Amino acid sequence: MRIEVAVNGEQREADVWPGESLLFALRERLGLPGSKNACEQGECGSCSVLLDGTLVCACLVLAAQADGHEVVTVEGLADDGALHPVQKAFVEAGAVQCGFCTPGLVVATADLLARRSDPSEDEIREALSGNLCRCTGYQKIFDAVRLAAR
Repeated sequence: MRIEVAVNGEQREADVWPGESLLFALRERLGLPGSKNACEQGECGSCSVLLDGTLVCACLVLAAQADGHEVVTVEGLADDGALHPVQKAFVEAGAVQCGFCTPGLVVATADLLARRSDPSEDEIREALSGNLCRCTGYQKIFDAVRLAAR
């Protein structure tokens, strides 16, 4: 089946099979590898994207469900080649280890800060609770969120 999706502000089309995930379509059909494929069960958050402004795990959304909708991936956060403030903060705070979880954490953080410009520690923890990092403690990640909020 053919779908049409606004991805990162650009109308895109792709041929997908009915049971294909949005994550697979983004990575393999549309050439956007930023969202990572890890658990395929919505447990790790590595594939987090914004679907019509709502944070979702792309592995749990069928590509067909995104037909006619708007998707923002980690690649779409950058503005005209300049890193998004959250992306900059993650680099500055050293919140990147292997980088596998980083795209999902960046998208989740951008979503949080779009809704709440000065989140509390509990709000940060809640907003990122769906994202797992297997390499490190979360302190530098939380530092990056606070830095981006400034």
